Amino acid sequence: MGRPVTVITGASAGIGVAFARVFARHGHELALVARRAERLNALADEIAAGGARRPLVIADDLASAGTAARIGAALAQAGAEPQYVVNNAGFGLVGPAAARDRDGQLQMIDVNVRALAELSLGFVDSLARHRGGLLNVGSVAGFLPGPGMAVYYATKAYVLSFSEALHSELKPRGVRVTVLCPGPVPTEFAERAGIRRAPSKSVLTQSAEHVAEAGYRGLMRGERVVVPGFANKLLTFAVRVVPRGAVLRLVEARQKRRRSAPGT
Repeated sequence: MGRPVTVITGASAGIGVAFARVFARHGHELALVARRAERLNALADEIAAGGARRPLVIADDLASAGTAARIGAALAQAGAEPQYVVNNAGFGLVGPAAARDRDGQLQMIDVNVRALAELSLGFVDSLARHRGGLLNVGSVAGFLPGPGMAVYYATKAYVLSFSEALHSELKPRGVRVTVLCPGPVPTEFAERAGIRRAPSKSVLTQSAEHVAEAGYRGLMRGERVVVPGFANKLLTFAVRVVPRGAVLRLVEARQKRRRSAPGT
């Protein structure tokens, strides 16, 4: 049995960085995963400077199949194995699906869906041995249809449904599974998505630090779904009672206001 670590994907920016700081503050040893090794090393140095054990750094592209095997091998080489897995990596692309580059949208599915499923299922035995769990990062988008970001919204609907099912399936083995569904968070997400301007602050907006804290608390409590912020909770309730056609029109109008030129 290797020593227990918390694996955090997408740990080079945004909510991933906030997760790393939260878990480290609570005494967890970390394994940081992302493509940008220089950012991971800078974060690892910061955490070590605060008195914690320096996190393991694993530079990996989650869009490539086999990520669980590669991460598992890197951990084994360091004498470690997962106690918690935080599937935070993901991205979106704004614009009509038929106008966007198809390869880019398929890569989004690879990262947001396939890699998340691979990492959720790849370490179940280790999570059970250490009485740990999974924290999968979804979005309030997972509760909605998403014209203007159709593939992204669909990937988050998968994350929500898949995680809720795993919550039930893995509970008898002592593995906690929580899906975190934040609203808008000021990160690099908007730039990569092709959103023309940064989202304006609203009652739905939460900081990366607040979202990470909420996710950590929810995971430790064994909660099934965590939606940070009262306004976001209200939104997820409202979409269950508002006619679906009206929801579609509202989402489409919002995406039209934020999108870049099609195909960019």
